[in-house]
Amino acid sequence: MNFIKIFFFLIINFFIIFNYVHADQLLKFANIDEILQKTEIGKKTLNKINEIDQSNIKKLNSYEKELKNQEKQLELKKNIISEKEFNKEVNELKKKIVDFNKKKNLMVKEFSDIKKKELKILFDKINPIIQSYMNENSIEILLNTKNIFIGSKKSDLTEVLINEINIKIK
Repeated sequence: MNFIKIFFFLIINFFIIFNYVHADQLLKFANIDEILQKTEIGKKTLNKINEIDQSNIKKLNSYEKELKNQEKQLELKKNIISEKEFNKEVNELKKKIVDFNKKKNLMVKEFSDIKKKELKILFDKINPIIQSYMNENSIEILLNTKNIFIGSKKSDLTEVLINEINIKIK
């Protein structure tokens, strides 16, 4: 009976010590959005994406304004032209609206594809730098601050990574 007690005591202690040894992993976190906004390469990428988005918005607003003007002109003509001619122009306007919606959806899809591609290129460039920093400092896991409820300021690597990326990518 004593042997069984000693055996269970040793097993329980073994598992407690084993868990304590593995709890020594280094966990750090960083704000990925801030890294993208404050690194030079991140700023360039975000500016490029933003310029494409603004250009698309400008084109769509211009075309939408043109369609609204055509609609107003058509309403003004409503009592002047024949019903047949009016219906013909309404159908043409509807076709243009359908075309506008197709163009808009295509632009949104193309923009999304470009954004994914540009961000992938950016992450392909900065991931080796981050990985190298993690290896040098024996960091096993790096989490995004979006997934952290609370943490110590000394575990936040955001500024350190921003500096590393800016130094290594010029």
